[in-house]
Amino acid sequence: MPDADRPQELPARLLTDPEMIHACLVRDFARVFRLVQARAGVYPSMIARRCDLTPSRVGEVIAGRRQLLHMDVIERISDGLRIPGGMLGLARRSWETPQALTVTEREAPQGAEPEERSPVSLPGPDVDSILALATRTNLSAATLEAFRSSIEDYWRRDDQHGGEALRPAVVGQLRYVVGLLKESRPPSIQHGLYGIAAELARLTGWTYFDARQYNQARAYFTEALQLAKEIDDRQFMANVLACMSLQATYQDKPADSLALVTAAQDQARSAFSTTPRVLSMLSMREAFAHATLGSHTATHRALGEAHRQFEQIQASDPDPSWVTYFDELKLIVDTGIAHGRLGEAATAEPLIADALRREARTNQRGRAFHAFWLARTQLDQGKVDQACSTATQALESASAVASERVSGHLREFYDQLAPHRQEPVALAFEARLRAVLPPVSGSLRP
Repeated sequence: MPDADRPQELPARLLTDPEMIHACLVRDFARVFRLVQARAGVYPSMIARRCDLTPSRVGEVIAGRRQLLHMDVIERISDGLRIPGGMLGLARRSWETPQALTVTEREAPQGAEPEERSPVSLPGPDVDSILALATRTNLSAATLEAFRSSIEDYWRRDDQHGGEALRPAVVGQLRYVVGLLKESRPPSIQHGLYGIAAELARLTGWTYFDARQYNQARAYFTEALQLAKEIDDRQFMANVLACMSLQATYQDKPADSLALVTAAQDQARSAFSTTPRVLSMLSMREAFAHATLGSHTATHRALGEAHRQFEQIQASDPDPSWVTYFDELKLIVDTGIAHGRLGEAATAEPLIADALRREARTNQRGRAFHAFWLARTQLDQGKVDQACSTATQALESASAVASERVSGHLREFYDQLAPHRQEPVALAFEARLRAVLPPVSGSLRP
């Protein structure tokens, strides 16, 4: 087998970890797969490929819904992951080191002193205790902060590039943290781990939502809800429900959208110290739901409440980190989008344009999304030249980020150009659209 195709060896530190040794001894493959993922970066899809298993089967094992008992499967796992046969109760595998260097103790050569033997056997109980002290993670408040910092970095990169490339790392960290929850820890650490796992599940759901893979998104949002419920974090439950409400608008289920955001507001109001910023964000999501339903009065009422709550924000408010994105700029642009959803284009255009001028250049997805809405409001007012110019700007930002949600909006804009399809500006936009975004089935028909 060429070296490039040879399965990579697992780190020696993992193979000598008492937890890994015990998991292999009892053939607890759920724990083995989780450890291989967390400590060696071998994700479930890679495990499946290396061991000639289906990804769904690996997922069921990790979730505890399936056991692997057949000897031929265990041998494939040993060979695919390069776990020495002796650790799994198998004979020495053909790829292992020569017999003289296997983990079973060997006899000393004639004339050699006993102390000169190579210490090649697996660690004994006394060594296990020493290794446990060296390899086990003692979680502290600083560890939790490190997790939170990585989540903030994931969100920043998601804004810049989209979540497609991030998803494997986020899911891997989610499963690692969920695995940590099964161990006994001080209440404050356990509480923090639940919060981190909930945020990782929400982020995963968001990456699927942004890719318009709605069933997967809903599954992870539901997992985030369950994790937050374990620690009675009602503000975060409200946040997840608000994400699900937004997704329902994309699925053309405005009644579901309104029901979900109403539930989110109920959770937030029942929380001990929900901040005005959280309530403002939720009122804005309510406005989106009403606007999708075409209810002008209810939309304007919800917008008024969003602005009223925002005016009450104080610098000393204990805002959760996940809501800090909802600043004045976001309030303005979302207000414009709500008016745009209602068909109130003249009101929407200056609000979105103002926010877009001030928006950070690094937020590529946000800029593409908001430029699309600006172009749509301009088109609704018959400003075809301006609309196509703005939509072309949106394309430039969209080309830098992997977001099927944004790409879908720009294809929708092209469909809305149908009455003007032969005008030079529309033809130029179509050419640019075809160059930047690959056509999908049924899209960009001549």
